[in-house]
Amino acid sequence: MFGDQHLIVVDLGFGDAGKGATVDWLCSADAALEVAAVVRFNGGAQAAHNVVANGRHHTFRQFGSGTFSGVPTLLSRHLLVEPMALAAEARALAKLGVPDPLSLLYVDERALLTTPIHGAANRCREDMRGASRHGSCGIGIGETAAYALAHDAPKVADCRRPDVLRRKLIALQEHYGALLATGTHRYDSIDDLVEVYREFARAVAILPGDQLAAFAAAGRLVFEGAQGVLLDEWRGLHPYTTWSTVEPRNARAMLAGLGARGYVLGVTRAYQNRHGAGPFPSEDTALRIPEPHNGTGRYQGAFRRGHLDPILLRYAIRACDGIDGLAVNHLDTLGDIRTTTGYLTTDGYIDHIECGRWQDLDHQQQLTDLLTGAVPVLADLPGNVPGYLEGELGVPVVLTADGPDRSARTVRVTAAA
Repeated sequence: MFGDQHLIVVDLGFGDAGKGATVDWLCSADAALEVAAVVRFNGGAQAAHNVVANGRHHTFRQFGSGTFSGVPTLLSRHLLVEPMALAAEARALAKLGVPDPLSLLYVDERALLTTPIHGAANRCREDMRGASRHGSCGIGIGETAAYALAHDAPKVADCRRPDVLRRKLIALQEHYGALLATGTHRYDSIDDLVEVYREFARAVAILPGDQLAAFAAAGRLVFEGAQGVLLDEWRGLHPYTTWSTVEPRNARAMLAGLGARGYVLGVTRAYQNRHGAGPFPSEDTALRIPEPHNGTGRYQGAFRRGHLDPILLRYAIRACDGIDGLAVNHLDTLGDIRTTTGYLTTDGYIDHIECGRWQDLDHQQQLTDLLTGAVPVLADLPGNVPGYLEGELGVPVVLTADGPDRSARTVRVTAAA
């Protein structure tokens, strides 16, 4: 289906579209793709990729979603690494029968560390926003990225250099002193954090620089994205976005260093969803689609449901500079789902959204303003949803799912051909 190409899996919505389940299947014996490693290329411990396979369920956060199949994970320099959450995830995977999970983990030493100090600052900032919260997970992803823009931030390599790490953590704590004083969010002492991170460095394989070629030499790579393109730091609906490049430019750049292009597989549900605040034109609060793995988070907000929206999907595909194929999940939960043909906005009727210049946040704010309060124009959803999406998006649907389990995935060979 994919030839011998490496794969880049990217969510075309606001996240939670089924990237983890898709990556799990790609790495499984059912797919027979001989995957050598899953490469995480954006985000951090805020990811929540739910995988149900062979009677086991796990929410993958930093480990790649191919772990149930014994596929190693490479945390690239673009991932924000949270060692304490990694340790907890390793323990959870071990209880599910994964032998020695940390032996499957490789970490680029250039990756930034997300610390409990970042997390406490993140929660203090969201508390101060009150009703104007952006929908953060409260883990400190945005604080990690923002701090690193102007400071000598803690990195994975520092876990092997306790004196350097201690100096950086003290500077981080001092930087956030005034903000942290506004709340009651606590974290471990600097000395305790240094010791935890030293143990992390002893327990995992920390790689010096770019080692991607060694993994590629062993087989196919699957790049697993986090969150969704509509939350991308530069292409999402600002300011309700993440501090991470979600669209596949970083994965493409990593593959370009190997002389490879890669196959971009966009993932969507058969309807739209969003977790937390921000514009959501096709939202319908009357929809009662079961959602066993996504609830309301204290900082992230409620899980929201809406009708299928080819307008947003086309925008996301353009923001990705095109994709090669589409995976459509949740085909078993259509019920009262309809499709969006346009919006009624303050600018009148529109049926498309244009991409602006990359990193033009004024344009992204204008999109947010336009879509806030937009009223969807809905039509009945055709019975053949994959075929309908192929016509609307101009991309072949190569994989579908009509349930959460790995066994619920179906290859559309004719479409792929």
